[in-house]
Amino acid sequence: MHSSHPRSAAVAALVAGALATGLLTGTADAAEGTASDGAVRIHDIQGTTRISPLNGKQVADVAGIVTGVRTYGSRGFWMQDPDADDDAATSEGVFVFTGSAPTVAVGDAVKVSGLVGEYVPGGANSGNQSVTQLSKPTVTVVSSGNALPEAAAVNEYTVPAAYAPAGDPAAAGSINGLTLDPSRYALDFYESLEGMNVAIGTSRVVGATAAEYGELWVTVKGWENTAKRGGTLYGSYESQNTGRLKVQQLAPLAQQPFPVANVGDKLTGTTEGPLDFNQFGGYTLVARTLGTLAKGTLAPEKTKAQAPGELAVATYNVENLDPSDPQEKFDALAKAVVENLASPDILALEEIQDDNGAKNDGTVSAEQTLSKFTAAITAAGGPAYQWRTVNPSNNQDGGEPGGNIRQVFLFNPARVSFTDRAAGDATTATGVTTEKGRAALTHSPGRIDPANPAWKDSRKPLAGEFVFRGRTVFVIANHFGSKGGDEALTSHHQPPARPSEAKRLQQAQAVNAFVKEILAVDKNAKVLALGDINDFEFSDTTKALEDGGALYSAIKSLPKSERYSYVFQGNAQVLDQILVSPSIKGYTYDSVHINAEFSAQNSDHDPQVLRFRP
Repeated sequence: MHSSHPRSAAVAALVAGALATGLLTGTADAAEGTASDGAVRIHDIQGTTRISPLNGKQVADVAGIVTGVRTYGSRGFWMQDPDADDDAATSEGVFVFTGSAPTVAVGDAVKVSGLVGEYVPGGANSGNQSVTQLSKPTVTVVSSGNALPEAAAVNEYTVPAAYAPAGDPAAAGSINGLTLDPSRYALDFYESLEGMNVAIGTSRVVGATAAEYGELWVTVKGWENTAKRGGTLYGSYESQNTGRLKVQQLAPLAQQPFPVANVGDKLTGTTEGPLDFNQFGGYTLVARTLGTLAKGTLAPEKTKAQAPGELAVATYNVENLDPSDPQEKFDALAKAVVENLASPDILALEEIQDDNGAKNDGTVSAEQTLSKFTAAITAAGGPAYQWRTVNPSNNQDGGEPGGNIRQVFLFNPARVSFTDRAAGDATTATGVTTEKGRAALTHSPGRIDPANPAWKDSRKPLAGEFVFRGRTVFVIANHFGSKGGDEALTSHHQPPARPSEAKRLQQAQAVNAFVKEILAVDKNAKVLALGDINDFEFSDTTKALEDGGALYSAIKSLPKSERYSYVFQGNAQVLDQILVSPSIKGYTYDSVHINAEFSAQNSDHDPQVLRFRP
């Protein structure tokens, strides 16, 4: 970090004012001003809004008890004033950023002099809230072995039902300048405890352990939007799920392994430690004392096999699969296709990489990737799948540079045939024509509208024409633009900005227009648009795909508690979808939960299967 020295009090006041209204988010030491007068307490530093009233000021001899010491990552310690004021909006805890391993211990009574700042994890452009902290500290240990301030209880009674206040329109939608109302809004409640010692009781795991980061998600509201298998459902933009809380541990992972939890497990007993805020999920209980994991009984699901007269169509994002991946990944994915998905007749794959993966050398063919994968499926007892795809132009479809991800159709030739029609290339658009009074594709396989700016740096949809028991079925495999660049639910902008939606809306409109072309020729045509849509079943993206009744998102045929294909920050949500044209009726839909809820994953997505009689 660097320091900047405002040249005048006027500049300092201007900066402080801008920070307070959310117009400017600074680093920990963006505006270094003059020392404040009198004995400053931690609650004076925290103030009643998200931004410290003393931001940019030097403070001296701030007293507190050390409640947690972090020796990795953002090194420093938390301290708390045991003598609280009577204002629920002001936190009594604060993080002291030391930059190197702190020399204090839990239970030390300390006096700290340093610079008050607002540190934004992820940077000012992330939209994240800031952490009020002291930096460049001078620390004096007054005594050791003191009792810690009693932990504030975080539970279903203390966390409010409403998620966040609406942002101030005069401050670009920021909530930074608003006075905290911790009895009314969950984000305000958590912010009022920033840096304080908090505790949760026995809580259900709603986001599996991410082993490499040593973290999991729990809910302190066991009844809140419960998914059938134990998660917490994100069913609308208004159901952010206030009870979700991320849990990490203060002990380094090398010193103390983190428990490996799946959704539905329980963290029992008391988990206690300072409440932090980080860029990956926001408010986080950094446990000094971690509860005990009680394992649940969750097992990967298996879908029913299709009946002889049923066509089973599936979609699966296989997460950047390429030949350099270990054979175990190929085998595990193959086993899932055979055992969990019951060897679907048509399988649309997303994120198949080229033959040398992320090596950026112009290779675009994925023949080796697909040969290796289909061989693994056969070895697992599955059918001898054939495939169809269109190789992308090098580095034009987004994803990992050099990886050239694309969608691919696998199909079981013993059950279904593929109608090859003048296979298109990366830049050739497939169209709709009439053949014997029925709709047909001009290119099969072919890409939909690849020159449309909606697909710039994104995966173009792959369309194919199949025949099952003499009946034609059109399948469109999609992988829409990701949510990268969207602000988190815990953003200081409320509602948070979701700029990635604009591109997916255009992509959905392009696919919808193509489906309407098919239906204009034959209103009874059987069309499925499926894949990693990267958006919710209630989103404008999905509404655009469904426009005019051309398609319907079949996951909505499931009970709400079963509608999810992905778990993100403890929210079970829909990203993968299968949409059907009006003449596809009487189908069975299954979101086959084999990955998203588990710490051990072969992909971060759950595959989707739809069975129907064409």
